Amino acid sequence: MLVKTYGSAVFGIEAITITVEVNIAPGTKYFIVGLPDVAIKESYFRIDSALRNCSFKMPRQQVVVNMAPADIKKEGSAYDLTIATAVLAASGQLESEQLEKYVIMGELSLDGGLQPIKGALPIAIQARREGFAGFILPKQNAREAAIVNGLAVYGVETIKEVAGFFNGTAQLEQTVVNTRDEFYNSLGSYDSDFSDVRGQENIKRALEIAAAGGHNVILIGPPGAGKTMLAKRLPSILPPLSLHESLETTKIHSVAGKLAASDALVTIRPFRSPHHTISDVALVGGGSNPQPGEISLAHNGVLFLDELPEFKRSALEVMRQPLEERRVTISRAKFSVDYPASVMLVASMNPCPCGFHNHPDRECSCPPGMVQKYLSKISGPLLDRIDLHVEVTPVNFAELSSDRLSEESAQIRERVIKARDIQIERFGNKPDLHANAQMSPQMVRSICKISEAGQNLLKKAMEKLGLSARAYDRILKVSRTIADLAGSEDIKMEHLAEAIHFRSLDREGWAS
Repeated sequence: MLVKTYGSAVFGIEAITITVEVNIAPGTKYFIVGLPDVAIKESYFRIDSALRNCSFKMPRQQVVVNMAPADIKKEGSAYDLTIATAVLAASGQLESEQLEKYVIMGELSLDGGLQPIKGALPIAIQARREGFAGFILPKQNAREAAIVNGLAVYGVETIKEVAGFFNGTAQLEQTVVNTRDEFYNSLGSYDSDFSDVRGQENIKRALEIAAAGGHNVILIGPPGAGKTMLAKRLPSILPPLSLHESLETTKIHSVAGKLAASDALVTIRPFRSPHHTISDVALVGGGSNPQPGEISLAHNGVLFLDELPEFKRSALEVMRQPLEERRVTISRAKFSVDYPASVMLVASMNPCPCGFHNHPDRECSCPPGMVQKYLSKISGPLLDRIDLHVEVTPVNFAELSSDRLSEESAQIRERVIKARDIQIERFGNKPDLHANAQMSPQMVRSICKISEAGQNLLKKAMEKLGLSARAYDRILKVSRTIADLAGSEDIKMEHLAEAIHFRSLDREGWAS
């Protein structure tokens, strides 16, 4: 008897429906075709044990499983339940009339229980798009899939529940999530706040500018000056995620298997802080079975690279293109996948190996030339992609012990949102463009116009600091953001001067 069930394969952050055909005929052996990987070929043993332990029988005839389309490689153990359901239906142990209405996915344990899968959200979106009535999957993934309206989602714990549902002997409880309520109820719940930071007002100002324009920033200062503390609080002053951004971010985390069973949506901007020993593939994504890397997991949020010079040079260089294009493309011989990577890069570093170069109170113990050698670990092209170079100095005792309340993140966020609203209005006819940092060189020339006096100031700075053409554009973008924060239509001299001030690493003699 021939039976068809439906599963799904995830490529990038999109899903493709897979038809699983099972035919049982006289003969022996179990065959599985359609470019399955090793995990799928091993499914026979999991399915056999699961059916036996749930009082079902594995047919002792020839079982042929075909996964169509046959030219797409299928990977992972999530097809266990899809295949097992088809085997039960083909062998007459389960009614097959309703199977065509559902996408069925899940990894089987030997006792018939179900383990969570990756990519439940994009699979649910594709199932609704193709007109399926429902999606049956492990209970741990049910809330994640249930944010897709117009699709009945059933979370199950064992294959017995699935068989009972199709045989009409049991009912499955539908998981219902109100997407908008889930989204709006979780907005603005941050674990840390800028009010925790004593002093460092100039650094807070730099991060406010970075947040307002979506600019990349590097913090340079001695150990214990508060670089990491400040960076971790940056998401709390960024504009809240829109529902579209939240869904897109959730899809990436779903594909990577990073969502907890209690989570339905990612509602706060991601903050990813990989260790400096990270590999190139783990940072930007890829592998034999392509997965999103840290730069994609930070999409619509912050990617924080602590101790930047300690990262492998190859890992840093491979980020240059994604930072510019805000997308990662993983290419293989037969296919390519795209992962979004629109991030704010925040990096921190000591000014030298000992950490005390330019320290106001302590002597640097590094030998001559060591500071320049340390800084040269970061390539010029990567530094050019960082708009703001901010020097962080230690906080003195008087500021640390002061009872004066610092400004809260909510107050800073209000100013950032106002500046972003100005930018959204400015780029109204370009829906993919919503921050000054994303402007193309052509747009910079037309939008970031400066006076003749400003041109002279910028010319002198370019000549003295030896800035590249890309750095020139960065200064204009940052000055436009500063003007937006001030509510000014024009870029004034003070806006331009402040933007030039945030190019510390370009200054002549900084590392001497």
